[in-house]
Order: sequence, then C-alpha cells, then structure tokens
Amino acid sequence: MQILRTDCLVIGAGLAGSAYALRAAELGLSVELLSMAEPLVANSDWAQGGIIYDAAREAGTLAEDITKASDGTANPAAVAHLVREGPRAVEEFLLDTGEVGFDRQEDGGLHFTREGGHSTRRIIHARDTTGHAILAAVAARVDATPRITRRTGWVAIDLLTLSHNSEDRSDRYEPLTCFGAYVLDRESGTICAIVARKTILATGGLGHIFLHTTNVPGSVGHGVAMAYRVGARLVDLEYVQFHPTVFAKKNAPRFLITEALRGEGAVLLNAQGERFMDAIDPRGSLASRDIVSRAVIQELGASGEPYAYLDLSALKPEFIRDRFPSIHDRCLEHGVDITREPIPVVPAAHFACGGVHADLNGRTSVRHLNAIGEAGCTGLHGANRLASTSLLECLVSAKFAARADAADIAAGNFRMPEPRPWESPTREADPVLIRQDMLQIQHTMWNYAGIVRSPKRLIRARRILLELREEIQSFYRGCRLTGDLIDLRNAIQTALLVVHAATLNPRSQGAHFVVDEK
Repeated sequence: MQILRTDCLVIGAGLAGSAYALRAAELGLSVELLSMAEPLVANSDWAQGGIIYDAAREAGTLAEDITKASDGTANPAAVAHLVREGPRAVEEFLLDTGEVGFDRQEDGGLHFTREGGHSTRRIIHARDTTGHAILAAVAARVDATPRITRRTGWVAIDLLTLSHNSEDRSDRYEPLTCFGAYVLDRESGTICAIVARKTILATGGLGHIFLHTTNVPGSVGHGVAMAYRVGARLVDLEYVQFHPTVFAKKNAPRFLITEALRGEGAVLLNAQGERFMDAIDPRGSLASRDIVSRAVIQELGASGEPYAYLDLSALKPEFIRDRFPSIHDRCLEHGVDITREPIPVVPAAHFACGGVHADLNGRTSVRHLNAIGEAGCTGLHGANRLASTSLLECLVSAKFAARADAADIAAGNFRMPEPRPWESPTREADPVLIRQDMLQIQHTMWNYAGIVRSPKRLIRARRILLELREEIQSFYRGCRLTGDLIDLRNAIQTALLVVHAATLNPRSQGAHFVVDEK
C-alpha cells in the first residue's frame, strides 16, 4: 500500500476546502486536496443567489437576521464571529483579487440584492451563478499555487486514528487523534494512506440521503459518517433545511430556483393564483426558508395540487433575462418561459445546519481533525440557515482553520506513525443492488424524516434503515471498494444519525418540524 505524507489533508474541494488549501499553502504548508470529481463539481458551484457582503458593517441587523432565521437558536459566538470577520474574508479572497465578475451598478459600485429572511439588501452576486463564478476563480488560484496537490477522483474511505490504525499498539492509549485517511483512487481502483499532521473535513452536505435535493450527486454526509466512526462529536443533525423553490415539472430534472428571485419581487402562488404566504408570515414570500417550505407543503397537501408557483409578473422580461440568465435558459429548455408564465416549484433538501461539532477555528473533538464549511457545525445556523450565509461561512471557517493549523504545525509535536495496510476483498459489487439500496434510503428519508416529521414516522424510518444497514454492511465487507459503495455506506450511516437526532428532539424549531399524529 502506497503511503503519502503531507502537512494538511483536505477532504473536499468545494469553496471551504479550496479556500483552506489556498490559505494553508500561503502560510507555507504542504496540502493534499481531494475531490470526488472534477474541481467544480461541488455544492458551492451550484449556489445561485450570492454571498453576504455587509460593506457598511451593519453588524447588528445582520446578527439579528441570522438569529431570527435560526428561530432563536444560533450560537451567539459563531454569529458574532461571522458578522465581524465576514467582510474582510470576502475582500481578501474575492474582491481584492478582482477575479470574480460580481454584478455592478452604473456607477461601478457593487449591486446588492435581498433574499428571504434579510431585512435589507446586503448580498452581492454574479448574475444567478454566483457560486460558479466564485469557485471557478478560487479553483484556478488553487491550481496555480505551489505546495497544493489536487487529487481529482480520490475519495476518502475512513479516517486514520492512533487508536485504530497505528502499527504501534501503545498508541491506543493516546487521546483520540487523527493522522490522515485511507483513500481510494476511483480511476485506478487502488487504495493508499495519506498521513497528515492536520486532516480537514470539507465534504459538504448530505442532501442526497433524501429523494429530492438541490445538492450535487454524492452529497451523502461523508464527513459526518467518517467522523462518527472514529468517535467525533456531532451536533444538530435533525436540522436539515429544505429550499422552498425547486423547479418541478413532470419528466424534467429538479434544480434550484434562487431565493433572489423573490428578493427582486417574485411571489409564491397556489394553483388558484392566490398569494398564500401573505396570510402566514408578515414577510410574505420573503419569510425564512423553513417557514416557506412548510407553507408550500401544507398548501399542496390541502389542495392536492402537485406544485406551487413562483410568479415573476412584477419583473420586466428584459430584467429577468439579464439578471437571471441561467434560470431563464434552463427553465426554457423544459418548456417554461419565465418571462411569460410562473415557475412550478416544490421544496427539496438543501442544507445541513448541523454536522461535525467544531469551534471557531474548525477544531473538532478529535485532535488534529477539523471540520469546515457545511460539514462542520459551529452553531452559526442553529435550527435554520439564513440565505447566502453558506459561501461566507466557507471563507471564514477556512481562513481561521488554516491560520490555527499553521500555528500548531510550527509548534511541532505530531505523531505520524505507519498505518496498518488496507485489506480489501476482490469480489465485484453488484451496481443494481447499490442503486436499489440508495433509493430505499432516499425514499425512506423523504417520506418519514422530511419536512414534516412525527414520532411514528421516525420510528418507521429507523426500523427500515437499521435493517438496511445490516444488508449494506455485509455487502460492504464482502466486495471490492468503489466510489458508489463508499457513498452507500456513508449514506446509510448519515441517514440513521439524522433520524436518531430527530427522534431525540421532540421540540419543533426551525427546519425540524414535528407533529403529533394520533
């Protein structure tokens, strides 16, 4: 088994992982950066709306909006940290370089938009493909930066810890400590160990444990599952945010319809053309995502209609085509001209507010293991995330984790032993069984642990998933590893963790809504 050694092993090359790699390399550290697919295949790339840039430093109102969106549950320290450090992080990573084509006003100033839950316009954007514009610029800088080795198509299998994977048996008495990961090269099928002083989970979300999601394929909570297996603390996993407006038309793929459309004046309607949100929340269609998602589900349940509708009639056609060209073109491909007719929409799983517990420097309960971006949880989002905080959180968490890691590494004193060799069966896994098991996970989570939950539904979900886990574990142990098999193993573990967290919390808050079905 090949063994690679580095200062920092970054698992995930979305915005959080890429920004960390940049900052760590600038501080003189060597970095191995793993991405499951091509560099721009990440949830960050699919972010449409924008990124908060509170240029006027209106800290009070932004902190209030984050806390209100969280249903009063956000961690005050994490909120204060993001509000204080966010503007400088945007400037350092994005504005000072001039590499991201943010939309501008006629006088050259940045154009600010508004999204649900925000009390003012404070979001900068690049048309309706902000995530792509940002990640493409950062990824190009990564590829031009010495000391960063990008490993495309490499997938982490399990974390290395002194307790479990060292050849020195006395290491099992050490505090729980990570020193890298076993990794699969999908193209060659070979497995190697990457030994690192610092290991950073930047694996993104878990949306694909649900049937309908805005996440990129493979987003099944890899970081959560790997961290759980080595004993890391997890927190707030019941809080899975569903985005209320996802394109929904028969025989067409589902894709995100940015909240910025509502920020510019679009409104939600039912099949009868009624603005149903106005009777539910004073903010109407610009209420926070948890409130709007539940309202849409309740409206559809009461009416029996398959979709709600996003009405853009208040916006001029030329404005729609210029401001939202990607959404306009993609909807048109599927027979919906958004300059003339409303967009059929339904909610879908979008963002994991919980994850691997981390402090404001990305530290987890396992020594030398960090979690940043969506994979980590500082408590910033509490029970529900405010729109356009996710890309900002990626930049801030990456910056502070890299800075703290550089200080630790400069101080020395790391145990980096020889890991035990990886042993794997040679029998090929049946892809039909893998697909069927994944679909069963997704259907179970959507039906019993989705937007509206109940004790009975969660009990049923847990029973189905526990039985399925036994099948998957047997399957996993007996077959040669593939990327799809790793996805399946982590998906079942993450699904069970989300259901367990939901079962333990009887209180409805934010994205976790529980009804008592008699």
